[in-house]
Amino acid sequence: MHEPRTSSDKFWLIVKGLCMGAANKVPGVSGGIVAFVGGFYEEFIYSLQKINTKAFKLLLNGRIKSFYRYTNGQFLTLLIFGMLVSYFSVSKILDYFLEEKELYVWSAFFGMILGSIYYIAKDFNHWSKKTVTAGFIGLVIGIAISFLNPAKENDNLIFIFLCGMISVSGMTLPGLSGSFILILLGNYVLLLVDSVNSLYDTFAEIIVGDFSVFKNTKRLHTLKILAVFTTGSAVGLVTLSHLLTYLLKHFKHITTAIIIGFITGSLGVVWPWKKTILKTNLDTSLALDSNGNEIIINYERYFPDMTSLETWWAFFFICTGIITLLGLDWYGKNRK
Repeated sequence: MHEPRTSSDKFWLIVKGLCMGAANKVPGVSGGIVAFVGGFYEEFIYSLQKINTKAFKLLLNGRIKSFYRYTNGQFLTLLIFGMLVSYFSVSKILDYFLEEKELYVWSAFFGMILGSIYYIAKDFNHWSKKTVTAGFIGLVIGIAISFLNPAKENDNLIFIFLCGMISVSGMTLPGLSGSFILILLGNYVLLLVDSVNSLYDTFAEIIVGDFSVFKNTKRLHTLKILAVFTTGSAVGLVTLSHLLTYLLKHFKHITTAIIIGFITGSLGVVWPWKKTILKTNLDTSLALDSNGNEIIINYERYFPDMTSLETWWAFFFICTGIITLLGLDWYGKNRK
């Protein structure tokens, strides 16, 4: 049984949910890291594991209170509420800065990944033949991915559901960024920016009495995508938590070594200095541009111009990203 929570405990749990949601939204940062250094990772995993056959039997038998207590419902409800609020607010901010200051956003992401690597690796003292091999395999996979362009945006609903299942892994495994995975899958902007903003705009319009959204087929399609993604995330959160917990319990050091190698090798994916190249191709099944032509998105990476003031601002934001993760580490060590 869990001790009753005070009003202060409930408030700070919502704040932790806000931080965890923001971390899940940022490529390179794992919500699991926030949970770990925030001191509630074990309770979070424990609560997720309680969503099992026994919990569903309680629910089906109408024993709502017993289900709520068994699954540590108050903890999960407050935490998830904070995450949802964070998703809406951070989405709008990210949308703006990705449009206006793309270089600086990716610089901050790059710095956060560097900080994540440090956070995971600093206390890892279990290097052996097996873990070195595992780390090398992760590194090779990461580097290979870095030489590839992220996958093209895909709004197939089955694929969207799978994206939801996979992306929540960052909430249960510190160091593995769900939003980073969505970048590789090509659906980061669609699922964590566009669709969330569509829901936000829909609520805002309905509140003021504007119901034109129900005639907006494009908006409705985006909301359907968000619903499928959310369902996939919920399913993945429960199923993957059991699988990842098993891996961490029985193969913790090997799993950690693979993660360190993979994230290090994948830094090239979020390299800040890159140009977006759009090509039209009528034989593909990708998104349409304003002229109705299908587009292919490629990236051309380049080295920064050290004489440019913009470059030095980018370095500033890289340092800011690193400091953000070091700050989380400091908080984890000094929390009472």
